[in-house]
Amino acid sequence: MPVLTIEDFAEAIETGRPLAGLDLGTKTIGLAISDRSLGFAVPRPVIKRRKFTLDAEELRKALDKEDVTGIVLGLPLNMDGSSGPRAQSTKAFARTYGALDPRPMLMWDERLSTVAAERGLLEADVSRAKRATRIDSAAAAFILQGALDRLAYLFSAGSD
Repeated sequence: MPVLTIEDFAEAIETGRPLAGLDLGTKTIGLAISDRSLGFAVPRPVIKRRKFTLDAEELRKALDKEDVTGIVLGLPLNMDGSSGPRAQSTKAFARTYGALDPRPMLMWDERLSTVAAERGLLEADVSRAKRATRIDSAAAAFILQGALDRLAYLFSAGSD
């Protein structure tokens, strides 16, 4: 399925089912899942990257297990809003994975998500070793929460 705008994504997802947030890294894929009412995002264990076919299979299994209706993929734009190599790699992943999985997909600006996730883990007094294993999923939760907040606004504006 092609990557959608937030408005089209809001119409494409099924109510009562969770969304997934993804933070693509070179070594791991951070994963977060929303609750069924789309109120909050919860980090899940990262997926260790190996090669695309294995990564896609493991990701799809995780999303199927959680009954996910749509995917929010963090888009790592440069601070000036331009697309660098990481953003291009993420877009390529979205195209390739989207051909294998019919779930609606939304790209969400992830600038500063890792910084925010790191700050949250520091405030929670998580040790350096544990932060290293949790940062990507915490960033995925931050990305997903941003999209959930925007969706809540769109849903409430539509009910006026």
